[in-house]
Amino acid sequence: MTFDETLQWLRERLAAPLPPMHRGDRPELPEGPLTPAAVLAPIVFHDSGPTILLTQRTHHLSKHAGQISFPGGRAEPHDPSPEATALREAEEEVGLPRAHVMLAGRLPEYITITGFRVTPVVGLVRPGFSLQLDVNEVEQAFEVPLAHLLDPLNYQRHPYQIGERSGSYLAVPYGEHFIWGATAAMLMTLSECLRPSPRRPGD
Repeated sequence: MTFDETLQWLRERLAAPLPPMHRGDRPELPEGPLTPAAVLAPIVFHDSGPTILLTQRTHHLSKHAGQISFPGGRAEPHDPSPEATALREAEEEVGLPRAHVMLAGRLPEYITITGFRVTPVVGLVRPGFSLQLDVNEVEQAFEVPLAHLLDPLNYQRHPYQIGERSGSYLAVPYGEHFIWGATAAMLMTLSECLRPSPRRPGD
């Protein structure tokens, strides 16, 4: 498939009725107003097959230190849409030029236990870009083959115990990287949006 064919395929998949956002067994959601936020799920187009671009947060951050995530963050008052937030944050965090990103659609919102209402925005990225990481927020950026994330056998459910509360969370390991929590949930939902198609990017 060409870049344009892949983009059309993604837009068709994301325009169809979407599955609900996956979640692990979690504590009760926060009460009160939620802070709007957005992340960019960047699918990078390669002739050898598409990948997903992810980041690892720096270890000195007060929240989500060391965790693997999509580029993204809270919405600013001047952001006209979640797409604008996602593109701005991707430029700020990893230097991904928005001119390389073609928007394909959204995934269902994800509510975090810390009080954020996150809109995942999916974009197809033309190769040939150079990243420039914000070292205050991002320790590294790396790519995972989309084929790995489309395989349901690569997803795991891990138990947790916090005081008297117990449950489980989703994870999708890749090499030395352990992708879990909200990012793994979004990836599983994305994979279910794309997997039913008889024709996938890279076929």
